[in-house]
Amino acid sequence: MSENLLVIDGQEVMFEPGQTILEAAEKVGIDIPTLCHLKGTTPTGACRICMVEVEGARTLMAACTVPAAKGMVVQTESATVVRSRKTTIELMLASGRHDDCLVCPASGDCRLQELAYRYKVKSARFPETFTEYPMETVNPLIVRNFAKCILCGRCVQACRDVQVNDAIDFGYRGATTKIVAKGDMALKDSDCVFCGQCIQACPVGALVPKDAWKKPRVCETEQIRTTCPYCGVGCQQILHVKNKKIVQISAAENAEPNQGRLCVKGRFGYDFIHSDERLKTPLIKKDGVFHEATWDEALDLVASKFTQIIKDHGPDAVAGVSCARSINEDSYQMQKLFRGVFKTNNIDHCART
Repeated sequence: MSENLLVIDGQEVMFEPGQTILEAAEKVGIDIPTLCHLKGTTPTGACRICMVEVEGARTLMAACTVPAAKGMVVQTESATVVRSRKTTIELMLASGRHDDCLVCPASGDCRLQELAYRYKVKSARFPETFTEYPMETVNPLIVRNFAKCILCGRCVQACRDVQVNDAIDFGYRGATTKIVAKGDMALKDSDCVFCGQCIQACPVGALVPKDAWKKPRVCETEQIRTTCPYCGVGCQQILHVKNKKIVQISAAENAEPNQGRLCVKGRFGYDFIHSDERLKTPLIKKDGVFHEATWDEALDLVASKFTQIIKDHGPDAVAGVSCARSINEDSYQMQKLFRGVFKTNNIDHCART
């Protein structure tokens, strides 16, 4: 047998040194379900959903943490594995309130719901064990529903390892464990910058946009990939669209340059698109009143005004501020316009402030 070869569900699989069983299986399209695993972060094995049967091992092993090894024979859906996953799902269902799937914003996009259906888990055999923490609704952009939190830790990993904000962590112990922010404060009073990476990482309905109940669920929308308009970085977004209206934005996974990340503006700042107050044509003021104009009329007016000001008062009488929403090439052209054509160094960029 090759030095880097193992067998998963009867299929011979080549693996790279350092790869886990989960990574080796993913490479050949074998689906091992996970809840706590977040790509690009250190695996924790916390959820125990990815348990697999390894020939010769005394117990089931977590596929996301155990390194692949030469000669391993792995079963990902044996009777023992399925029984373990069903029990784990039942325990998770008993550790929170998951009986309102029909009205949950995450319904249809909930990994726990998906796995419960996949493994035919109808209800929990175990008594409820969770601590009743009130829903946190005081934040401007994010609702935290602790009753749905399964303590998988994905939000903590997303905040700490992906966005490097380190605003949230596990707090308390045992049955009272919860995800806390800065000594168990509301997110608005903590170090949270509301990038929303925790929402994207959450596999259940514990973290949702504040306006989620007013809009269609993600599973009901069409997904369209585009580029974020807020700065010149070029972050890739997924627009969730229904009836030609954007209802939510998420980051495109495995896409350059942001690799699944977004800032607060990129994720939440899209209301302007459908605003009734949005300008759709240039306006020129005449006799104190704005009138609609064509782009040619507006640009000719600006050019003539700049020309006259420079003629009367010199080039340093004008200044420009380049917009961070434009691409880097446009900002470069603007500074060339001011320095090379207007002959002034009065040029700045709003990203600096």
